[in-house]
Amino acid sequence: MGAYDEWNRVDEDEEDELEDYSYLEAKRDVILFCIDCSSSMLELYDDPKYENVQTCHLLTALEAAMQIQKKKVVVGPDDAVGIMLFNTTRRNETSGEGSEIKQGTYVYQPISTINAPGVQELIRLLDAAREDPSYLRETFQPMTGSRVAMGDVFTSCNWVFRDRAPRSATKRVFLITDEDNPHSGPARDRLVIAARTTLIDLVQAGITVEPFFIATEEKGFDKSKFYSSVLLPSNIVDDDENNAAVLPESISITRIEDLLAQMRFHEVPKRAQFTVPFELAQEFVIGVKGYSLVTEQKKGSYRYFIDLEDRMEVVASRTVYVDEGEQAEVDKTKVLYGMELGAVAAIEEAQEESDREGMLGTRVIAANSRVFYTADELRSFRTMGLDPSKIAHPPTVSAVRLCCLMPIAAIRLLGFKDQSELAFEDNVKHSLFIYPDEMNYSGSKRTFSALLKTMLRKKKIALVLAVTRRNAIPTFYAMLPQAEKVEEGGWHEPPGFHLIPLPFADDIRPAPITEGARASDELKDAARKWIDKLGVKNGTYPPDAYPNPALAYHNAQLEASAFREEFDPAAFEDLTVPKYDMLHKRAGTLMSAWKHALPSDGIAAPVPSPTGSKRKADISVDEAEVRSKHEVGTLDKLRVDQLREFLKSKSQPMSGRKAELVERVSDWLNENA
Repeated sequence: MGAYDEWNRVDEDEEDELEDYSYLEAKRDVILFCIDCSSSMLELYDDPKYENVQTCHLLTALEAAMQIQKKKVVVGPDDAVGIMLFNTTRRNETSGEGSEIKQGTYVYQPISTINAPGVQELIRLLDAAREDPSYLRETFQPMTGSRVAMGDVFTSCNWVFRDRAPRSATKRVFLITDEDNPHSGPARDRLVIAARTTLIDLVQAGITVEPFFIATEEKGFDKSKFYSSVLLPSNIVDDDENNAAVLPESISITRIEDLLAQMRFHEVPKRAQFTVPFELAQEFVIGVKGYSLVTEQKKGSYRYFIDLEDRMEVVASRTVYVDEGEQAEVDKTKVLYGMELGAVAAIEEAQEESDREGMLGTRVIAANSRVFYTADELRSFRTMGLDPSKIAHPPTVSAVRLCCLMPIAAIRLLGFKDQSELAFEDNVKHSLFIYPDEMNYSGSKRTFSALLKTMLRKKKIALVLAVTRRNAIPTFYAMLPQAEKVEEGGWHEPPGFHLIPLPFADDIRPAPITEGARASDELKDAARKWIDKLGVKNGTYPPDAYPNPALAYHNAQLEASAFREEFDPAAFEDLTVPKYDMLHKRAGTLMSAWKHALPSDGIAAPVPSPTGSKRKADISVDEAEVRSKHEVGTLDKLRVDQLREFLKSKSQPMSGRKAELVERVSDWLNENA
């Protein structure tokens, strides 16, 4: 049977593959910009982009918030953004938005769904600040002589999210500040404990804090002075180990101009693609989260709108199943699935008998009748007993306790092998990345860390069987460990496991190479010279710096339409177009030398491309299928070439129009019934 069969689809709306991207649209993203408004953030300096214009860190932070909102108008119209300032004397109105937040904090833009008028209001504020450098200082007067406690800042963030953010949304705080030691003096220890306690309250409410620390040549930023004691660790080891004080993925901005670029990198939330138990042994389970490291960014799905004269409303669509005979809607749970094999037999009586037997727990199928399956039965065939929808998630079950509440695991450990046995050609699909989840099973981080360290030390890989989503196919994976790697720029590779889908034998086919060739050392040296000149900066490829031009062009038009601006196609810049002038300036002479050396080498002879023969379409049709269509009166559904081929096989005339062919086939079937 083929790999794709319509009868085997439980639900047309469900993805049949593991790469289900519906999770990207299932949750709304809510971002609260929490920006420091102290005197240092308002100090003026010359704008590096515009001449004779002064700017400040607060202006740059607000501009970054504006740019992200403009982008989300197109790519995330259902997302929400808010802006809160702290260390300012300005207060919200007594009965307005944010009236209950702590003193020293001010909600400039309440959390609300992205909309063009709100973004335009922020644009007007930025334009006024550029014309008058003192405008921001007069509008948001900074506190003098004291600073608001960071614990109060986190508490205000929690209250703002509580009042306006949906419960099921992904909630994040973008903390922007240039002060590395906000609290000093005898009360410092108490304020540090209070800040860490309120931050834990944020995390328990499902809110994550992503800090953006601003450092300049005149004023550096030392995270060890305060924030290393406040921000929660992000490593996978337990808190009682020595190296547990690792900050989350914070960004230390060495130049304030890099703030927008770094924020765009963090704009898309790191949503877990799945959260499932990991069965290491019988009755021994930990929790893990899975992430897709490579995801194609696509255009948003189109929607239907209805014109209600005064407004446009989104049309809510749904799929229903209709009985053709009764012309009535059918309950989805009563739909059965089966295969068509040959002629359709009369199965009404057998089906009624089957239904009666099914009520008693068994089902009897009459001879020469089709077999039908329920959706649950099909799902059991596909998942091989690894159905994540049946997995219990007890929130307090320890990883070392007997897991009697979870009879089925979504990821099951099968065994170990040496890393040398994992071949390069085994990686036919992009891998997933798993990380411990402490929320459902306490002790998961400790157990996960111990397994990771042991496999790295012994240079082992693990083999697992996993079903990561409800409608996914059970897949065998090679679990490759990855150690943590810290780089100079602050980015690092997190510790965890890569789940590499293992191919079946027929998924790997040998390349049709009958003769190989190897270049000479002189030719390789000539190629290496110009390749080294055109290497990527810092040895890494930044995907955010080269967006998909078709997608960017589409989004630019939508953005202009949303803000009622005229779109200029000539102004659009395709960042993927190579800079030919720079390429020839760097390595033009070297490429010319290599091009002249290539024909002199014997392996550069042109190879003629083989001309493929066009396959003839298969027009044969089975007599049983023709008879089944004749019985139900659908012979006209066959193509003309199929009708002629059938008549040719029966030594009948093949001339005439389609109606004549159908009549001739029908007459022959009646005569030879």
